[in-house]
Amino acid sequence: MALLDRAIVRMLPVVPRPVVRKLSERYIAGPELADACRVIKRENAAGSHATVDVLGESVDDEVEARAFVEAYLRVLRAIEREGLDSNVSIKPTAFGLGLGYEVCRANLEEVIADAASRGNFVRIEMEDSSCTDETLALYRELRGAGHENIGVVLQAYLRRTPADIRALADLRPNVRLVKGIYVEPPSLAYRGFDEIRASFVACLEALLTAGAYVGVATHDEWLVDEACRLLVNRPREEYEFQMLLGVRRELGARIAADGHRLRIYVPFGERWYEYSLRRLQENPKIAGYIAADTFGRLLHPLNGRGRKA
Repeated sequence: MALLDRAIVRMLPVVPRPVVRKLSERYIAGPELADACRVIKRENAAGSHATVDVLGESVDDEVEARAFVEAYLRVLRAIEREGLDSNVSIKPTAFGLGLGYEVCRANLEEVIADAASRGNFVRIEMEDSSCTDETLALYRELRGAGHENIGVVLQAYLRRTPADIRALADLRPNVRLVKGIYVEPPSLAYRGFDEIRASFVACLEALLTAGAYVGVATHDEWLVDEACRLLVNRPREEYEFQMLLGVRRELGARIAADGHRLRIYVPFGERWYEYSLRRLQENPKIAGYIAADTFGRLLHPLNGRGRKA
């Protein structure tokens, strides 16, 4: 299956944009904020929480960074106006990290303050390893400034992550724990499937010991089972599971049926094509999941109409 997943990914650059859009429509809400709101309402009705990502990253001028600030302010207003159960998730490079630490900090703080005024929460995402130090510094500095409605992301495949957990422990952080999707050198990141899994479990144990609120973000059923084992005596309000929109829906349904909180990551925006290619290229297994689901619906259209979209 891994070979097939990689073969699908290699074909993507020559696949027509409408076909890529068809493949990606299950895990991207659409180009407009109204699309995201529609999807969040659907997920909320099914019992899931949501987090919104405005697609885009690595901006190269302050005007573009400012446009992302305004986009997230509109998202927060819409969440409040429509009574949605959702928070937001922000990439530092979309807020100008590449333009300077202070530019990014000021932009983040404006959105975080607006979210706090509405009783909402902001997740600062983790990008490639060149951003790790500054992203963690932003999180610590903003927490030190009194902002409690923020969380961060840690990547289990990075060799440094156990040390980062120890360094954050005094904050009792709110952390989304992921395997990690960026291509990193072996000196910085584990590359083997089993060693990444082992690191994920060890990082989850360390976060729980540190008293962190953890969003267990994975589509790996084995890791879900390991997380459930570690969380068996934890109150349900002290953790949650997180999954990408449209990926492994049957696993998400099982998590929710077992009584765990489930949060769905809902990306939207005009940059859907770039996001689609990057997401699929960085994680070929997701390409396989999506392609299998798409072809399954084409082969069995009646079954497809019978499922909750």
